[in-house]
Amino acid sequence: MQTWVRTLIAVVLALTSLSATSERVREQGVTDTEIRIGNVMPYSRSLEVFGAIGKAEAAYFEMINERGGINGRKVRFISYDDKSDPSTALDLTRGLVEQDNVLLMFGSFGTPGNFAVRKYLNERQIPQLFVASGDDHLSDPSLFPWTMGWQPSIREEGRIYANYIQAFYPGKRIVALWQNDYFGRELFKGVEDGLGDIARMIRVDIAYDIADEHLDTHVSVLKRSGAEIFLFAGVPADATKVIRIAADLDWHPVFILNNMASSIATALKPAGLENALGVITAAFLKDASDPAWKDEQATNDWPTFVDKYNRAGGKDDNAAVFGYAAAETLAQVLKQCGNDLSRESVMKQAAALKDYQGSVLLPGIKISTGPWNFRPIKHLRLVQFDGRTWQPIGEVLETAFSNAQK
Repeated sequence: MQTWVRTLIAVVLALTSLSATSERVREQGVTDTEIRIGNVMPYSRSLEVFGAIGKAEAAYFEMINERGGINGRKVRFISYDDKSDPSTALDLTRGLVEQDNVLLMFGSFGTPGNFAVRKYLNERQIPQLFVASGDDHLSDPSLFPWTMGWQPSIREEGRIYANYIQAFYPGKRIVALWQNDYFGRELFKGVEDGLGDIARMIRVDIAYDIADEHLDTHVSVLKRSGAEIFLFAGVPADATKVIRIAADLDWHPVFILNNMASSIATALKPAGLENALGVITAAFLKDASDPAWKDEQATNDWPTFVDKYNRAGGKDDNAAVFGYAAAETLAQVLKQCGNDLSRESVMKQAAALKDYQGSVLLPGIKISTGPWNFRPIKHLRLVQFDGRTWQPIGEVLETAFSNAQK
């Protein structure tokens, strides 16, 4: 009799546990066959070039779904156009959570928009994963434990350029042209921080609006300063114009270009590859148009992805690689979750990536996270354009932000 009672109790406990597990798995946004993921992107207006990131993420998940999805579930990626407006981003995010019933928000673009939705998502304990922003404040688990960045810090990118200038061009005069928004200010501030007491070597810096039609005038002013080093931080289309303008003015400074504006296909080639010779940037992803990776790309998922991405209207190669890599990272997190797709489990696994090597990360750059380490990518590598391909300058660099989190 006692044996029968113990058996009955064990069965009841097992069924209770199974019910709890099933209930946990069936949290909002998850069914036996589907995982719903929300996203907002600037598909129109001034920053629409970065909407290509969202198109790349959609193409990646389409490719994964055709292969059976993640742990037997298809990913339903729901992405809306916030037109780079923070209030619109908040309204759309609320709709994704309360009407589309997404499990989590993933990869939404821009610092202002992610700031606008951060409090709402954290209060409701909804993961805000791998945001497309390099702002350090979007990777602080002590204040916002449901928000995690992905890419390297924008300010740290600026500091790396400053360190390079000090190491190889000490005492040289510096000028800068930077986009007058949160991104541009953060990168330029990083340069100033990195230069420290010698920031006085920045002879002229000009902040320009993204709709500015007088880039030629700005570059002319910078040339007349007599500077030997020119730092540019802006969108790819403006990088193309600035490279071409400098060449037309027969000005050939050491040219440092921010990472997101450095695609060979969409920034350097339209400017004239001969004009872009010697351009320097800090990279963490492979450039899809770099012939150095051609053979490698032909043997992995890239050709299938590119076909779907092009049909989705994607254009910018760097944005394609960025979206692919971010989506690949989220897929790894969801795989690690197994059958426990509660929001708590998603955040736990997002903070448990150990030396994950995504397929389009540069060699030597891996993704690691932890309970107090919410910046997945903490390394950059300086590269220089030789007229055909990017050549590495020195070793992979660990950022000060990375050291601060150890």
